Amino acid sequence: MTNTPFDFNGQVGLITGAAGGLGLAYTRLLARLGARIVMQDVGADRDGEGRDPGRVASAAARLRVDGLDVTSRALSIDTRAQCHALVDEVLAQHGRLDFIIHNAGWVHYQRIEDISEVQLEHMLDIATKAPLWLAQAAWPSMRAAGGGRIVLTTSDRALYPQYVQHGLASYAMAKSAAVGLMNVLAAEGEADNIIVNAVSPVAKTRMWGVHGEPDELHPDTVAPGVAWLASSRCVQGGWVLRASNGQFHATRTQEPASVSYPRDLQGVAAASVEAFDAAWPEIALPAIEPRSRHRDC
Repeated sequence: MTNTPFDFNGQVGLITGAAGGLGLAYTRLLARLGARIVMQDVGADRDGEGRDPGRVASAAARLRVDGLDVTSRALSIDTRAQCHALVDEVLAQHGRLDFIIHNAGWVHYQRIEDISEVQLEHMLDIATKAPLWLAQAAWPSMRAAGGGRIVLTTSDRALYPQYVQHGLASYAMAKSAAVGLMNVLAAEGEADNIIVNAVSPVAKTRMWGVHGEPDELHPDTVAPGVAWLASSRCVQGGWVLRASNGQFHATRTQEPASVSYPRDLQGVAAASVEAFDAAWPEIALPAIEPRSRHRDC
């Protein structure tokens, strides 16, 4: 990886769901910073159905007119084998893979009683399993190269109860699982300088039902934070970068230093259900602490 933080010359990145919206914004910025980008997108509709390979090909062609070094792949990432095949193709063509940004996904509303196993598995395949298989495939080459960067995607709709929307059970389930995956990958990758983080972006895209340039909440305003996570400047993993409207907030769930896990949670003692009931107001009292600012991620 380059020693110059925001000069991506010589680096190769794989961005999924790159034909439009946030993925296209990430691609455009990182390519302008010098990276060679492989844009993956099957051209599914906003419900995750259908295939249109021409969509990503057209997006890549438009970027090449601007002199950007991008190529397109319409390969599916529904399975482990397909994810490995995509990474293997990138490595065969370019000889390296410095960063992966897994952006592919969709929003699909279904009431809890209407969710099918097939629909849930399809959501999990793309939002949770695909980033695992892509990371697994890239891990050996990143380790051998001295490091790499991986950015997963989660959602405020899963992280915060006040932003939950009815009908998004499978979506929220998959996006929550992505955070757990990020935590483990970040821990496993740390020794090899494989830095893994997640982004929780808000932007008006096809998933909002917006086609063309939005009137606000532009995808381009999220891209700088994601590009930073993909850069050598980012040296800490395990963060969720909330990004919206040109503003950023990095967060993570972490115990206070005073906790001695698992025997002393610094919690409220209750030896019976009656005692627990009496103590519930104190147990459930949210601990509000000033948010500290971090230099890294």
